[in-house]
Formats: sequence, structure tokens, C-alpha cells
Amino acid sequence: MSTFDEYAALARHLAAQQRADEQGAAAEADRRRDLGSTVEYLDRRLLAQGQRLDHLGRTIGATAPPTDAPVSAPPGVPVSAPPGVPAHHAAGGPGTAGAPGASDAPAPPGPVGAPGAVGGTSGMAGAGGTAVPGTGSDGGAAAAPGRPVLGAYPQVGVGETDRALPVALSATAAGVPAQRAAEVDPATELELARRWADEADRYAQQAQLLAQRPALLPTWSPMARAVTVYLGFAAASVLLMLVLVLASGVGVVSGWTLYSWMCAGLPAVSLIGGWLVLGRWGRPAAGAATPPRYPVLGFLLCFLAVPLAYCGYLILVRTMR
Repeated sequence: MSTFDEYAALARHLAAQQRADEQGAAAEADRRRDLGSTVEYLDRRLLAQGQRLDHLGRTIGATAPPTDAPVSAPPGVPVSAPPGVPAHHAAGGPGTAGAPGASDAPAPPGPVGAPGAVGGTSGMAGAGGTAVPGTGSDGGAAAAPGRPVLGAYPQVGVGETDRALPVALSATAAGVPAQRAAEVDPATELELARRWADEADRYAQQAQLLAQRPALLPTWSPMARAVTVYLGFAAASVLLMLVLVLASGVGVVSGWTLYSWMCAGLPAVSLIGGWLVLGRWGRPAAGAATPPRYPVLGFLLCFLAVPLAYCGYLILVRTMR
């Protein structure tokens, strides 16, 4: 009876574990599906932001520099080798004495128990020959019977400094992969990407608002801007009119020329100048193609300012006399 109860409990445990695995797989599939839809949404947003920025750049006349140019080392700069690797090994050159290369690898050791072999117990060089222990001049795998002397390990004697010892390579230079960083949560990264996309939208809206402002008096209304420009040109015409009045008083300019410039010439120049300035610097970089320039208001301000200023000048002169 206990065996059947144990079997039933095990079956229930396996069924519960299978249901839990199915629920976990379904939840993981839903999570992956949500992540995929979030990625597609962010991709569409980034594509729309890129198109908006490109349109804004073309509108204001700014072009982005090319970013697909390959990055190469400057001419004359040698390619650096990894730390601990000689330059001729980094460049693919042959191995030299003092550095382990493909051509100067040490010969494999002799069999265990042979005279002079690694791990042997004799330490003697040849048959009947005695070597000084510790020097290694006649020992090693090359001293085994049947092996040439030329294949012995290179040894450094006392006073020899022209040979360099082999350099130990680091784990990174030897090709050992570095420690992997901790895995990040895709949902967290997508949330950060969504926040940065919101920030990009906010800055893009601010850029559009700034691009809709003209270069000339950007914080002013179009009416106040037009009045200021026309009055400025009218004031310049009044100064020129005063110069003509002084020139007419000394006989340099005739009265007909003075009245012609005062009633028609200077007001027309002021109106045309204000019209051109409003069309050139009163136009926003993006938005309306033709800004309001109020020609009727400009005509009244320019063609009335110069004659009224001349009348005021005459009244002031007669009052002072």
C-alpha cells in the first residue's frame, strides 16, 4: 500500500511540475512577445525621430557629417602588439633566439629513466660522463643517448646578458576570454530606451519651437517686429532729410530736389528696405514660408514720418526765431 501511495504522490508531483513548466514556458513566451512588440514600437519611434531630424536639418540648411567612413591608423604609426608579446611575433615574423617561436620550440623530453631526461633519477649526461649538477650544460633531453647536442636547451651562463628570457604572456594576450559581464535585464534596457526616446521627443519639440522663431527679434510678435523695422528705416530717412535740409540751406541742394526726396524718394527707400529686411531676417527657419510684413502699415509709417518730421523741423526753427 505504501508503494502505491508513493507512486501516486510521485505522479502528482510530476503532474504539478509539468503544469508549472508549461505555465513558465507560456509566461516566458508572453514576455518575449511583449519585448518584441516593445522593440518594434521603439524602432518605429526612432525611425520617425530620425526622419523628423533630417527634415529639420534640411529646412535650416544643416547637413550631418558622414559616419560610415572607416577608421584607420595614421600613416607612419606602427601597429602595437599586445602586452608581453615581442614586436616581431605581433607582426607575424619568425621567432628569434631568446623568445619562444615556432622554429625554436624546445625538443620533447626523453623517456623516463634515461640519463639526463626530465624526471629521471640519474642527472648524468652521457654514458660514463659526469656533469656538474645544477648547471644544465650537458643535461636535459639533448643529453639522452641518440640525441644530438645541438638540440639542447639554451642556457644562460654567468655573465651572459645578451639573451633574453622568454616572456610570459598574459591571459588576454594568450587568447583566454575575459570574464563575462553580468547579464542585463532586457525589460530594464527597453525601459531606459523608452525614457531616452521621450527625452529626444521633448528636445525635438523644443528645436521645432526655436526653428519657428525668426532671427530678427525672435521673442516679439510679427506686428511689433514690423512696426519696429519700418520705424527704424523711417528714422534713418528723417536723418537723411535733415542732411538734405542743411545742404539746401547752404545752396548745395535745390528746393525741388529736397521736396522730391522728402515726399517720395526717402519714404519709398524706407518702405522697400523694411520690406526686404522683414522678408530676409523676419522669416523663421521652419514653419511659415512667407512671414507677415504688413505693407499698408509700412506705407503709412514711412510716407508720413518724413513729411511730418520736416513740418516739425520748420515749426521748431520758427519757434526758436
